[in-house]
Amino acid sequence: MNAYENLTTRRSTRVFTDKKVEKELIEKIVYAGQCAPSGMNRQPLAYVVINDEETIKNISKLNAAVMGAANDPFYGAKTIIVVLANKELSKTTYLFDGALAMGNMLNAAHALGVNAIWIHRAKEVFASKEGLEYLKKWGLDERYEGIGNCAIGYGVANDTAKTITSTVVWA
Repeated sequence: MNAYENLTTRRSTRVFTDKKVEKELIEKIVYAGQCAPSGMNRQPLAYVVINDEETIKNISKLNAAVMGAANDPFYGAKTIIVVLANKELSKTTYLFDGALAMGNMLNAAHALGVNAIWIHRAKEVFASKEGLEYLKKWGLDERYEGIGNCAIGYGVANDTAKTITSTVVWA
């Protein structure tokens, strides 16, 4: 698949199978995130790859609680890649740096035949008491702010394809 086709055919997946993504593919997806541009090349991001079912379940509950829900916001994905940014290292661009990395990972997953979806609320989850405990466990601290969760896996079907309706203005 060429780059343009990859960018224009990627869609988010909200139904994952139980099949786990191979480690080699996960490494490639994370590397694509690491290759994203960052302001002044500060590279303020940390990537946490979560394959442990219990950890995913706990973070899923924290994420759902932020929006007042009880469902699984990760749609049963067996791997979650959390993108966090050091707010002090890159005070003005860390959010954008993280967004670019998330985009690269979503597109890389698609190019590699893996389904993915960006799940929000990482900021709130990792600012909570429980989230800060996870950061500490992972060797990170409160300087890191959650940017997003990239849920990856193999989709049951591309159930989310939709018509593009964004506005384009030529001036």
